Amino acid sequence: MTTFVAVTVEDRSAGRAEEAVGRAFDEMERVAALLTRFETGSAVGLLNTDGRLACPPAELQVVVARALEVHRLSGGAFDPTVAPLVDLYELHFAAHGGPPDEAELRDVREIVGADGLRFEDDRLSFDRTGMALSLDGIAKGYIVDRMVETLAACGVRHALVNAGGDVRALGSRADGRPWRVGVQDPRRPDLLVETIDVADAAVATSGDYVRFHDVERRHHHTVVPATGRSPEAIASVTVRTRTAMDADALATAVFALGAKDGPRVLAAEGAPVEALVLTRDGGRHATARWATPR
Repeated sequence: MTTFVAVTVEDRSAGRAEEAVGRAFDEMERVAALLTRFETGSAVGLLNTDGRLACPPAELQVVVARALEVHRLSGGAFDPTVAPLVDLYELHFAAHGGPPDEAELRDVREIVGADGLRFEDDRLSFDRTGMALSLDGIAKGYIVDRMVETLAACGVRHALVNAGGDVRALGSRADGRPWRVGVQDPRRPDLLVETIDVADAAVATSGDYVRFHDVERRHHHTVVPATGRSPEAIASVTVRTRTAMDADALATAVFALGAKDGPRVLAAEGAPVEALVLTRDGGRHATARWATPR
């Protein structure tokens, strides 16, 4: 998960709460082991190594199906095959202290594209040599959802799961009040821009301030497949919707598209969804139903 994960449960039974939290973390470990691309023996690791995977686990099928749907909604801005570009930046900054040049980006962009990912019920495969799957922009949200589902199956009715900014609330707090979730200031992460109320909903943020390569934060973990570059205008996007998986993926898609084009992805999404976009120049853009700052 590469982040801190916190589970808060409010329940009349301490024993039930403790057992539920333990089972939720067990589920986190189980699903993360399937979806990580950093372990060669995981389902995603095997796909990336061999270029094909027979009988992919159901969890991987769910996440890939949703990733491809968001890819379509975003016109390709959200792409689960962007891993080679992300890795190129990691390696180039480590070796040379700077970003790759246009020729290097062009070569790698040729193998990136979800059109080269074949997804059938019993098989995942790549059309082009060198392709690789990265679920970094969606898997963490899915894992949060599975943790919440595990808590609910244990009889918990009031809980909050926070995995490094991917948050989902199960119900309200025990006294009926909503959970309060803070939106970090992308330039002063120890401060909050605002807080919002959440009950039976999820919130996720995509920003340039967690994983970046240069002090100016112009090169970071979000890369636009069409250009091979990181978006420069946006500092963070926070999305609130029904599930953490959707909030995670939609925040990444809006971040990649920008403040002008990003809202069309939200408009195309059938479920209720709200977003707050903070730009690098200090601008604030919110959808009509986004909570008023408090």
